[in-house]
Amino acid sequence: MKFTRVFTFMALAGLASSAFATNGDNLIGLGVQSRALGGTGTAAFFGSENTLMNPALLGKMKGTEFAIGGTFFMPDVKATTDVSGVLGSATSDADLSVIPEVSLATRINENLVFGLGMFGTAGMGVDYRGNPALFDGYTNLQLMKFVPSLTYNSGPFGVGAAVVIQYGALDINYVDPFGDTVGNGTSSDLQLGFNLGGYYDITPDFTVGLAYQSEIGMEYDGQITGAADGFGIGPNGMGTITSDKLAQPAEMSVGVAYTAGPWMFTGDYKRVMWSDADGYKEFNWDDQDVFGLGAKYSSNGWWIGFGYNYGKDPIDVLPSAQSMTGYSNQAVNMFNNHFFPAVVESHFTAGGGYALGEHTMLEMALVYADDVSKTVDTGTVSSVLGAGNPAALPVDATSHTVDHSQLGFTISVRMNF
Repeated sequence: MKFTRVFTFMALAGLASSAFATNGDNLIGLGVQSRALGGTGTAAFFGSENTLMNPALLGKMKGTEFAIGGTFFMPDVKATTDVSGVLGSATSDADLSVIPEVSLATRINENLVFGLGMFGTAGMGVDYRGNPALFDGYTNLQLMKFVPSLTYNSGPFGVGAAVVIQYGALDINYVDPFGDTVGNGTSSDLQLGFNLGGYYDITPDFTVGLAYQSEIGMEYDGQITGAADGFGIGPNGMGTITSDKLAQPAEMSVGVAYTAGPWMFTGDYKRVMWSDADGYKEFNWDDQDVFGLGAKYSSNGWWIGFGYNYGKDPIDVLPSAQSMTGYSNQAVNMFNNHFFPAVVESHFTAGGGYALGEHTMLEMALVYADDVSKTVDTGTVSSVLGAGNPAALPVDATSHTVDHSQLGFTISVRMNF
């Protein structure tokens, strides 16, 4: 079938590069309209792209819709550190990712709608190869979700459920302070989860929505424990990090959408449960509150929209101390900052669409995340790596700083039948 070939092609394209995402390691919004409107979509109907964010909204679908597109993601990440005794500073070469998205929805009868989506949803990575003072570090996490869904609607309400088939791949490589190469290629996993959602039209112009995405347990053999061992905090060292599990966390979201003439206003609140997810909780990620606002103006054959999204940096900094406990805390802080700097918080979005014909629309969105700088102490790490004495240097004698901003451009073609 043509659709099968399209999905296969997009899946292979998505595995070609990592997605350095925004709320933690999650993309802001899934689909061009959601990304244009601040990542909202729990109560706002955007068509087939609602399949993953809230499948219940497909209950507002008429006929059949197919959308295909992708995001060109351009993170700007710079690390500066003297933890090894030599000052090093470089911008990550992982500065462009291509993230695919395909969605299909079709009405079966008056009350049932079938949806199908394939989305690159999350990821992160840096590339400091060729910079010894930055450990020649390279990381690449990629997550792809394939989502069939079924929605029931009647009158002013709808409920929907989806099975989530998630593929993940993780690669962590670097040269440790003793000159040994850590990492042995990419590990991957395939696991299942589910999404549930509902909406209710309080009035024809005012909709409330609720959605839940389950945690999906993933395990990447040898990646996390091997990388942790290189700094002495893995199972063969102090045992701070003892598992290769890295579960994608559960999410709960609520939203509203209000239409006033040609305008639609949207608002979402989402809670991402990083602190309950295996892997992230060991690296001290905290639960994250994400807020999104959007506004869209529609006219005959075109629309424009804009929005704002805020999600506080979810990575807590562990306390430093001149002890082996302090060493492990600083090593975890440095690991987060250097290899997985998910620190951006404020995002500004805009987009629009233009009809190319009676059944086809070209849509685009732009997302900009303002620069964030984060510094962690590494003096105890420097002492252990250099002199073997955790009290030889003050805890703040050396440090690691990351500067991170992002720019993303999404383009999609939407076809209605």
